[in-house]
Amino acid sequence: MNIPSTLKTTGRAAASLALVALSTAAAFAQEAAPAAAPAAPAAPTPVLDTGNTAWMLTSTALVLMMTIPGLALFYGGMVRKKNVLATIMQSFAITCLVTVLWFMFGYSLAFSDGGGTNAYIGGFSKFFHHGITTATLWLPGVANIPELVFSMFQLTFAIITPALIAGAFAERMKFSALLIFMGLWLVFVYAPIAHWVWGGGFLGSAGVLDFAGGTVVHINAGVAGLVCALVLGKREGYGTTNMAPHNLVYSVIGASLLWVGWFGFNAGSELAADGLAGAAMMNTQVATAAAALAWMFAEWIVAKKPSVLGIISGAVAGLVAVTPASGFVNPTGAFIVGIIAGVVCYLSAVKLKHAMGYDDSLDAFGVHGVGGVVGALLTGALADPAINALGKGASVGTQIYGIVFTILWTAIATFVILFIVKALVGLRPSAQEEVEGLDVTQHGEVVP
Repeated sequence: MNIPSTLKTTGRAAASLALVALSTAAAFAQEAAPAAAPAAPAAPTPVLDTGNTAWMLTSTALVLMMTIPGLALFYGGMVRKKNVLATIMQSFAITCLVTVLWFMFGYSLAFSDGGGTNAYIGGFSKFFHHGITTATLWLPGVANIPELVFSMFQLTFAIITPALIAGAFAERMKFSALLIFMGLWLVFVYAPIAHWVWGGGFLGSAGVLDFAGGTVVHINAGVAGLVCALVLGKREGYGTTNMAPHNLVYSVIGASLLWVGWFGFNAGSELAADGLAGAAMMNTQVATAAAALAWMFAEWIVAKKPSVLGIISGAVAGLVAVTPASGFVNPTGAFIVGIIAGVVCYLSAVKLKHAMGYDDSLDAFGVHGVGGVVGALLTGALADPAINALGKGASVGTQIYGIVFTILWTAIATFVILFIVKALVGLRPSAQEEVEGLDVTQHGEVVP
């Protein structure tokens, strides 16, 4: 088909105008349309924090040192010479026993999700540390430490808590009974209470504050110790036989190791190398020194002489009381905690024990039980939100709630476990064996 030239020219012009119009419209549309929002960056994958991990590895070693050799020497020096090996053996054997049970069952019961019963106990999913690898992090995005390190850190707490109980019945429990009792107590008392407070249980959810173990460790151990002392009864010759410590040098060394190790206990409980860990460390030092002096001066006034046993006992009382408060109070608050704990624990360990007539051999209840209660209450009264934002909701009433539940469960469960053990193997050696000494009758060894 032939198209006239005029139409060709007109057509080409129209086509050109159409192309210009389309181009202009496209450009206008591009300018008018809002720019597409850039895609949100993907959340970074949590990466192990080497600084936090290094601090937690250090803290874990420090807390383990608190039991062996710290507590072993502290308790070992305060008993009579014929029982020193048996007393040190208790701390060492408990360390081994609890390690195995924690690996098998304890960690999972304390720190895994218990599903419908999570308010009271963890689950079975991490028995034998199932599913935990070197790449598994605890608190991804926050602490970013290996879960294996977290478990090991918590293991050292699980070790020292039952070891503290042994101070209440020192010099009068059969070794076989001790092993069975401690194994059952770890599973049925320590693991549940650790879960209640730190593992997502009902006490932590209710706002009970316990930074490093005033409730979980000290009230728990102290009350269990008192129940043990009452059920077992007094040592043979108590009140008539000289039961003075055989070697206070050991006890001073042990107390000093406890003091140093406690920095891992308290500052390590932040799970990070940061300012709050530093505050917990300073608070620990201030409270401990204040309590040691408070106990010393109280004893000086009452008994007319300041004793070595008194000042080291006061230091331990300060360490105990500041434990729940260390990450919540400021240094002035820690100073107040120390002074009150030193005086109150002196009165409970020296005066209350004699007035009530029970034989708490090495003052496990007088120092740890009472000191833990003092610290827990003062945490509610003195918590400073400027140190830790969680302190904003602190109250003495909430702390009492945690104290009461801990005391009730610990006392009842400990009582039941003791009678189970008594039915299985008996609790005490014979009177003659006790008089002869547990070193030779239980272990066949003596200190020359």
